Amino acid sequence: MIRYLFVITVLFWIFESNAQISKADSIFLMTDANLESFQSVSKLNPQKAAFLSAIVPGLGQAYNNQYWKIPIIYGGGIIFAHYISYNHRIYQEMQNALIAETDQSESTVNFYAGIFNQTALENNRNVFRRNRDFLIILTSAFYLLNIVEAHVSAHLDEFEVNENLSMTIVPVVESTPLISRAVGFSVSLNF
Repeated sequence: MIRYLFVITVLFWIFESNAQISKADSIFLMTDANLESFQSVSKLNPQKAAFLSAIVPGLGQAYNNQYWKIPIIYGGGIIFAHYISYNHRIYQEMQNALIAETDQSESTVNFYAGIFNQTALENNRNVFRRNRDFLIILTSAFYLLNIVEAHVSAHLDEFEVNENLSMTIVPVVESTPLISRAVGFSVSLNF
């Protein structure tokens, strides 16, 4: 029974996909030779902004004339680098303490003896390694975000924001179907 349902489903899917493929499209687009393309309107090249930002973080933002974003990029990079370094240093301390705890040699010294036992050293080592690895992933995402932001900002350079664009938020009291009233805000966009 299940096999027959499967065969019927597959046949239906094949015939449906063929029916959609064979339909002719009757929509024609009229092009105007006087329309401006993105390259003729924008002064910035998004691919160049992304490439520059990939080579040196913040260079794409400088190409886009958005200099105020550069300290944010480098500040975020410095913060990520600090916490990666901190977690790596503590991870190495816990790893060395665990080796000193388990090797039974008198030449190695466990600085955490009496503070952490072997299980706690293993758990702390794993936690700091996980935090370090997660921060490396976040740093990579931050780097990619820098590239994407430069690319998108170069694309958005062509858009103009006129003075007629405004948003108004007004408190409103409305009656409900019951006896009570509803209090809220009304948001209106004008453009």
